[in-house]
Amino acid sequence: MASPSKSGVNPAVRLARTKSKKKHFVQQKVEVFRASHPVLSVLMWGANHSINDLSQVPVPVMLLPDDFKANTKIKVNNHLFNKGNLPSHFKFKEYCPQVFRNLRERFGIEDLDYQASLVRSPPVKEGKVHEERLLLTSYDRTLIIKQISSEEVADMHNILSEYHEHVVICHGSTMLPRFLGMYRVTVDSEDTYLIIMRNMFSHRLIVHRKYDLKGSLVSREASCKEKFLVRLKIMDYSLLLGIHDVEREEEELDGSSSEEEEDRENGLPSSLPPVGSCSTSPEGIAGYMNSCKAFGPGEFDPLIDVYAIQSAAGAPQREVYFMGLIDVLTQYDAKKKAAHAAKTVKHGAGAEISTVHPEQYAKRFLEFITNIFA
Repeated sequence: MASPSKSGVNPAVRLARTKSKKKHFVQQKVEVFRASHPVLSVLMWGANHSINDLSQVPVPVMLLPDDFKANTKIKVNNHLFNKGNLPSHFKFKEYCPQVFRNLRERFGIEDLDYQASLVRSPPVKEGKVHEERLLLTSYDRTLIIKQISSEEVADMHNILSEYHEHVVICHGSTMLPRFLGMYRVTVDSEDTYLIIMRNMFSHRLIVHRKYDLKGSLVSREASCKEKFLVRLKIMDYSLLLGIHDVEREEEELDGSSSEEEEDRENGLPSSLPPVGSCSTSPEGIAGYMNSCKAFGPGEFDPLIDVYAIQSAAGAPQREVYFMGLIDVLTQYDAKKKAAHAAKTVKHGAGAEISTVHPEQYAKRFLEFITNIFA
């Protein structure tokens, strides 16, 4: 292993920028990250490094076309480099760093908060995952970490410029997923692609019921669309709906208060938050407790729970709704056209199949959403 230079730069860590194709050494602080999955350890390390590195780069006055194609790469080959927590050999790639930094800013997310959410404590699994792909929430439940395919990475690049334009026009207020970062992690010569999004559900309020409303009535529940998505030939997206029952929360809080009172009388510590309401890390528990003090039952911070909608005053049930579009990276390509033809043969030309032309998918989605919310 090569010894460090006089300047203290570790030659094991190299940063290559595709735009300039220049390589230079980067000072890297050895941080301690612990995650059961090596890919997650590298993600945490890489996200920490990329934010630190980006903080040294001035914010551009405006984004250029090359920024939507740019990426940064880091390659580490060192058997002794933080070996207790990281693989001996790995690569980390960040896509379009300047674009996603600009998106985070427009969504009101400070880079230091984004960094802390990703690297302070390992992410946790998001519900029951039936697929092999990773789907996790950050320890503080503000971010979603989702594994995507290389094709979806290409689709993201195809829509990124117009997606950014949409976010600018709507001043960051949108029901579309709020994309915050996209990365490739390579461990043991295997690539894993990850995209980071704002969590559509609350970091504090428990979602008691969830619905994934699709655009088909054949082996589906419902349907979903937006003109912005039609223009980009996007399909297969869903409306994700979560419902928080305020009265149920009040009953649960009353029950937990009684139990905590009994515990205190018996000299026992108060119980921790219910499973699923937050991470069990010290920071997550502290954040949950602080938010409980700041907000009452059914109350939320609109700056954090950006997808939340309070039920109307005088409604039959006191509820908080979380709504947003998900899975917007499927484009109507040759494979989808072939699938449409096959399903039409199987179910008939009039069947409400999911694989249809984006304009038809959009029209059906809007009609469905209008009917159920009318």
